[in-house]
Amino acid sequence: MANKNKIAFIHNSKVPEAKQLAENLVSQLSISGISWISSAGDLHDKQDELNTTHVAIIIGGDGTILRAIRVISPHNVPVVGIKMGKVGFMAELTPENALQNLKHYINYIPFDSGSIRLEKRMMITAHICMADSNSSRLTLHALNDISVSSSKVSRLVELKATVNNLHLTNYRADAIITSTATGSTGYSLSAGGPIIFPEAEMMLLQPVAAHTGLRDGLILAPDSVIELSPSVDYQASISADGFIDSNLDPDERIIISKSKNNALFLRSKKPDFFYEALNMRLGLAYRSQRPVE
Repeated sequence: MANKNKIAFIHNSKVPEAKQLAENLVSQLSISGISWISSAGDLHDKQDELNTTHVAIIIGGDGTILRAIRVISPHNVPVVGIKMGKVGFMAELTPENALQNLKHYINYIPFDSGSIRLEKRMMITAHICMADSNSSRLTLHALNDISVSSSKVSRLVELKATVNNLHLTNYRADAIITSTATGSTGYSLSAGGPIIFPEAEMMLLQPVAAHTGLRDGLILAPDSVIELSPSVDYQASISADGFIDSNLDPDERIIISKSKNNALFLRSKKPDFFYEALNMRLGLAYRSQRPVE
């Protein structure tokens, strides 16, 4: 096994300040000899570097983290997010406090009961298969969600849904989302789905503007197998974590299950901090404006 002692700095290539921050942190922390820098889009070409990486620092918004996690997760490398985007549910640090705090995460020791804990989040996998075969043409991994919608603008998608080989319903909707607990604060939330504690292991089947079929979200056990089959003449497309990945060919179906990979995050806060973060990011609490008498 390769010696895992490297520190990766992964940035959003569309935000020049993100790469500059990565370079500044490497210099100011004096770790140039044990670090490497890459954009999230170039990670597929960094497999050798990932095999020797101890921790990955991701600089950007949640989209950058989602893109990077898809490549990082098979290597079991924990990540730390530095928020530089509009949305930061998964980020741990800010550019202002990164230099002061990052050393604690870099020196993280597995199974040590120190100030940094390892947070494991479930991911899901989608296999695109022919109707008469379990052989997969394309396999996608997602931390947030797998969504299936029409490949044509302003068209509904019609899908037969089965769970564990049992026919559940026939959806006719704008889209069907299969979400993890992490993804419950993403696309699923905007479709009216529930907010779920992110370390929970489960899947949520959530329609978007359903015209027929089950209109409510359905929470499923983590070992469930979901199959979505488009009806004849309904052209469907599939995306993982918001990235359009493929249009479905006629007679193809999608099989969704728990991924063998997990997303690993390093955290300094206790798990219940999620509720405070939810309040801050969604503005759930407010102060009364009534004057004191």
